[in-house]
Amino acid sequence: MVTHSLVGGHEIEEAGEDAGSGLTWSGCCSQRAAMGCGACRALCFFLLLLPLPGVAGAGPTALPLVVNTWNFKRATETAWSTLHSGGSELDAVEKGCGQCEIDQCDGSVGFGGHPDEHGETTLDAMIMDGKTMKVGAVADLRHIKNAIGVARKVIQHTSHTLLVGESASLFAESMGFPCEDLTTNNSFSVHLKWLNQNCQPNYWKNVIPDASKSCGPYKRAKQLNSEEWINSQKRINTHNHDTIGMIVISDSGNVAVGTSTNGASHKIQGRVGDSPIAGAGAYADSTAGGAAATGDGDILMRFLPSYQAVEYMRTGIDPTTACQKVISRIQKHAPYFFGAVICANTTGSYGAACNKVPGFTQFHFMVYSPLLSGPSEQVVDCI
Repeated sequence: MVTHSLVGGHEIEEAGEDAGSGLTWSGCCSQRAAMGCGACRALCFFLLLLPLPGVAGAGPTALPLVVNTWNFKRATETAWSTLHSGGSELDAVEKGCGQCEIDQCDGSVGFGGHPDEHGETTLDAMIMDGKTMKVGAVADLRHIKNAIGVARKVIQHTSHTLLVGESASLFAESMGFPCEDLTTNNSFSVHLKWLNQNCQPNYWKNVIPDASKSCGPYKRAKQLNSEEWINSQKRINTHNHDTIGMIVISDSGNVAVGTSTNGASHKIQGRVGDSPIAGAGAYADSTAGGAAATGDGDILMRFLPSYQAVEYMRTGIDPTTACQKVISRIQKHAPYFFGAVICANTTGSYGAACNKVPGFTQFHFMVYSPLLSGPSEQVVDCI
């Protein structure tokens, strides 16, 4: 039997009990009778020159690593600087996603963006420790700006995993987070414009009055129309589901992930997407890797894409392929969904994939590692 391993970035055959007479790492010189002493000495000398992982002088490694969705550069830099200041991978995720909450990244993270149908901005966030498998999350969080910080407190000060709604806000206040108005002039204007457009687009279906033509309040229609769901999806703007998802892997290989978002614009009040759901919005396991998703959370959460991607990597599949397999799996059921996934394994390899739809043919994400001179914006073509 012949197996393969990576030594200094080179694939070397290792001889098992049924190995042939090919060149091998473990038995190269023992085969000099078959291959000749000169060739054997040359191979052994070459192998000795290869840099071994963990050996001083081997050059920069791929860890630690920060990967996050979209071109949210300041979030990447904040996570990286947190690591280099002695912070843990969880600290880095919290600070990195928290930077996006402060910056109101793309209007889709933090306060003052994506108001629901009543004009209120609410937040969802999650953080997960891949070493302990502990998760802290909040959903439909009101009046609190630092959602990822509250999620971290769920891990640190409770035995729970997910807190929601007004009760989550009360918990946050008990942890010292100030109660603040999340509405801004911008979010107020966005909501007013939406109202003046007869509440278009929206997420209602099979109701009266016709949600495609007028605002509510709505009541259920007596007849269900299967085509109505397709029509309602066509009314939704592709880019109103953006989320920051972040993967951080420490130099010792511990993995942490996190997400933060203000959800879908004009969502029905109380709606929660994939972001605060472990395995959907993000997932971490320090024995395999981490993944995070962004896009239409109502569809993504049905497939647990982040969990699935990590499980693919556990089997040895590279991160890019793992991401692509996740996207392909969803495409079979929802070919026109808007979404992307980032993946990274514990060796520091990373990748991403996205679903190709009109207006979304490429996905941008950020990476920072010792192999890079600074935060690097990466681009992948959607499949």
